[in-house]
Amino acid sequence: MAPTITVTSSHDRDLVAAVLAQAFAEDPVTVWLQPDTRHHKLIFGTLLRWVHGDSSSVDVAMRDGVAVGAAVWDPPGHKISAASQIGSMVGFARALRGRMPLGQMLEQEFTKHRPKEPHWYLGQVGAPVRGMGVGTALLEAGLERVDAPAYLESSNEANIPLYERFGFTVTGEITLPRGGPTVWPMYRQG
Repeated sequence: MAPTITVTSSHDRDLVAAVLAQAFAEDPVTVWLQPDTRHHKLIFGTLLRWVHGDSSSVDVAMRDGVAVGAAVWDPPGHKISAASQIGSMVGFARALRGRMPLGQMLEQEFTKHRPKEPHWYLGQVGAPVRGMGVGTALLEAGLERVDAPAYLESSNEANIPLYERFGFTVTGEITLPRGGPTVWPMYRQG
């Protein structure tokens, strides 16, 4: 019998950043932003601390006492304070090094496509090992809490069918500048 995957809320930013860094090590957007995987944990740590912050819901998937995946959801109306914007700029400057303009371009492109109406935003969902049902478990747990429309950007075309099984639909395509990858914005009615 396969071990059960359990999903719990977490405040352990270091653990979640490490899990997401592993999960996104070969992700097209993460690699485009920073090819050096040694900086990926700092990217996700910066996102967790300064961009998502304490108002976000952070879930960790556990299997046999080991973290095997994580998801981060921002609630409707989530805003980043001025202090957090400064903190994120410092963190991203350290993580992205000379590639900081790519991060700014990514945020500008993503902002153009985000829904105007209130929605939950699935900022990250990832599992270092695929095919174990971790993504499904994380999406089930997160969407059980969500009582409004939800939105995400899929940076991997192979993940689109998983999101579609949960009611998300592709709303367009974003091709990131400077030879960047394609990203698919997806929306789910509440």
